Amino acid sequence: MKKHLLLIVMLLSVAASTFAVEVEIDGLWYDVNTETKEAKVIRYQSSAENKDDIVIPETVVYDGVTCSVTSIGEWVFAYSRGLTSVTIPNSVTSIGAYAFQECSGLTSITIPNSVTSIGGLAFENCSGLTSITIPNSITSIRYGVFSGCYGLTSVTIPNSVTSIGSLAFHYCYGLTSVIIPNSVTRIDQQAFEMCYGLTSITIPNSVTSIGAYAFRECFGLTSVVIGSGVKSINSQAFANCQELRDVTCYAEYVPSTASYAFGDSNIRNATLHVPTASIDAYKMTEPWSGFKFIEGIETGIKDIKTNATSCPPIYDLHGHRVENTTKGLYIVNGNKVVIK
Repeated sequence: MKKHLLLIVMLLSVAASTFAVEVEIDGLWYDVNTETKEAKVIRYQSSAENKDDIVIPETVVYDGVTCSVTSIGEWVFAYSRGLTSVTIPNSVTSIGAYAFQECSGLTSITIPNSVTSIGGLAFENCSGLTSITIPNSITSIRYGVFSGCYGLTSVTIPNSVTSIGSLAFHYCYGLTSVIIPNSVTRIDQQAFEMCYGLTSITIPNSVTSIGAYAFRECFGLTSVVIGSGVKSINSQAFANCQELRDVTCYAEYVPSTASYAFGDSNIRNATLHVPTASIDAYKMTEPWSGFKFIEGIETGIKDIKTNATSCPPIYDLHGHRVENTTKGLYIVNGNKVVIK
């Protein structure tokens, strides 16, 4: 029985190989499969005669069969520093890891909406890129995709993106602004580390976790807004942000925060704005307690109305309403109350 299965597998493998072949067309090598009628860019023929501007065709023809170019493989254009622009057709659905790594001369690329996956470090150290629009077909910005693209001044992140991976925009020190959409739930470690040009950042309510070193050494950062959904801020997330002067955190429950999250960011001279009902909780929790000023902001708790004949609502120090109290410290009408 096992011999029969092995024979079947071998026959299938041989059959598949008869439909797939490597072919070179106009300086690009493709893995062409005439059975599926698909082609994958697998190699860039590097020579002095190569053009600086590459246009990847939507289809290629081999042995009389027209095949759609559906993907760009790993390392295909890596270290091709003579490239200045690449046009990617709408037939491409994936770009492999390291595909354009170290293409420092690359100043223009089109990423069509057909692309649903961009591999890690795909555009690492493409220092010539000045702007990038991520298509709304992308749901995750993967590991180090734009790391070291220090020429980037702007980036558009669509509402389709749910996570920003580790080192995604690491050392993009030319980046002056970025809008993180409400679709994002996670910002991983070192995602924006060493983005010196950023002066302000708003983390939407949808984000629940800010990774370690996420905004470390963003020297130009003066203000940060942290959304109400953030539950954890990891080690050195905002460390060495030496110009930081104003932080607003809308989380009514104090996020789980590493003690060195704001290390060397001079928060002793900065102001922290938090929900009024949670001020005392922040004052008693490191590293938040290290801010020079901690001021209240409106979050809706004060808008709760009660009948004149009923007791006012009672909240714990995290801003959560309490129905049954025990001995301890509570917030009533915005004031601290001790129940014995």
